[in-house]
Amino acid sequence: MSHKYSSRGAPWDTRPSIKEMCAEAGVDWNRFIAGIKRGRSDEEMASEFGVSERTITSLRRHFEKYGIASVEGQD
Repeated sequence: MSHKYSSRGAPWDTRPSIKEMCAEAGVDWNRFIAGIKRGRSDEEMASEFGVSERTITSLRRHFEKYGIASVEGQD
């Protein structure tokens, strides 16, 4: 039996989700998202979470570029 598959690849991604990245950095994901929603600065959130501003900036950039999950692939 022959199957045709698109060249887009498998329906998953090796890139971690923002939720996983927050957990790894010790940042509460729900509070992080709430902070973005409220327009809090990276400096404010870094102070709240006890992490570097660079960590928050990295998390924010990932979220803005990929969203909550960056899964792509075939349907």
